Amino acid sequence: MAEDIPANSEATALEWDAADPLPTRRAEFHMLPYDGAYSEIAYFAGNSLGLQPKSAAQVLQQELDDWARLGVEGHHEGSRPWVYYHENLRHTTAELMGAQPNEVVVMNTLTVNLHLMMISFYRPTAERHTILIEDDAFPSDSYAVRSQAALRGFDPDDAVIRLAPRAGEHTLRTEDIVAAIAATGDRLALVLMGGINYYTGEAIDIAAITRAGHAAGAIVAIDLAHAAGNIELSLHDWDVDWAAWCNYKYLNGGPGAAAGAFVHERHLANPAVPKLHGWWSTNPSTRFQMTPTVDEQPSADAWSMSNPPILAMAPVLASYRMFAETGLANLRAKSKRLTAYLEAQLHPVMATRPMRIITPADPELRGAQLSVQFDALDVRDLTARLRANHGVICDARQPDVIRLAPVPMYSTFHDCWRAAQALAAEVPPA
Repeated sequence: MAEDIPANSEATALEWDAADPLPTRRAEFHMLPYDGAYSEIAYFAGNSLGLQPKSAAQVLQQELDDWARLGVEGHHEGSRPWVYYHENLRHTTAELMGAQPNEVVVMNTLTVNLHLMMISFYRPTAERHTILIEDDAFPSDSYAVRSQAALRGFDPDDAVIRLAPRAGEHTLRTEDIVAAIAATGDRLALVLMGGINYYTGEAIDIAAITRAGHAAGAIVAIDLAHAAGNIELSLHDWDVDWAAWCNYKYLNGGPGAAAGAFVHERHLANPAVPKLHGWWSTNPSTRFQMTPTVDEQPSADAWSMSNPPILAMAPVLASYRMFAETGLANLRAKSKRLTAYLEAQLHPVMATRPMRIITPADPELRGAQLSVQFDALDVRDLTARLRANHGVICDARQPDVIRLAPVPMYSTFHDCWRAAQALAAEVPPA
């Protein structure tokens, strides 16, 4: 796709913005100011922390007002009673995940949810206790699976298999993942893969990997931290066992926002699935009877131990409304256009500089991210210069990659043009 897009002038980039079938919602976000050639930052770090929707303050203020006005009665009164607050998020969550409403719940934070799900679904035996993850998984995932293996009495160095790309390649091939699953066979207890790899930006074939994992008798789980709100998902139809994600990257829910979890419906009413229970695990119709035993809900809510963190959910609600209005399919289509345009602008820059894109060129194998690798260059220093000298914010990932994420809610073709121009200015030719 990128080959069909010529490197354009600034005027042409602005023309592309004006003509795009999905107008940007940039004006509805707090764009970062820049005191330079342009008044706003070109923000490419939404895969790390999304920008703040302007409506978030209003939604959050309503909860603060209800707290001030109602006190404890706000749990059952007010504009959005807190006891049922997570229900305001359920429908959009299900749409974003390709799930049934009873399969999803917004709760906790990402790694907490990974641990809660592994308590239920990583049930190792002496013969079957191996966990398969990608070698360059996000560190938190690595820490989580290693600690779970150790908690169950296994040596993490033995229990955790890390799957690396072929020599000389940057991303995993689906056939290699499937082959590794088959080779591990009846030793494999859990496959935990990132839906989109945080480092390379590769989108995995979730359906194919799930089929392979189930054929081997394993549970298949997906960390959707970089996929949620980024690509279209069909977790229910793909038969994924469980998934977890955060709401503060592409979903713009704010730093430390409440996260989410998915559990396939076939597991929901299975009494053999162990769980760590809490007050919110019990049936809401009997919750305030205050009985000593849980009346477990046949839904993903059974994993939600504590009452909803209202002030952490309010910004998520504001952002989810925008996703419901625009539609993820429309955003994904624009994401492909923006990412391809950015790729095309980078090609002439890369032709004369020691840098390369390691994200797959196939639009179906990536989301709204291009990871650019450099030779003998301090990427932290580079990102600092891009921001200071050009008003372009992206992030560095050690040892040698910067990540550029053109987020379709607020990024523009002009932003992409600016990023390419900035790299051309700051990276010396080879």
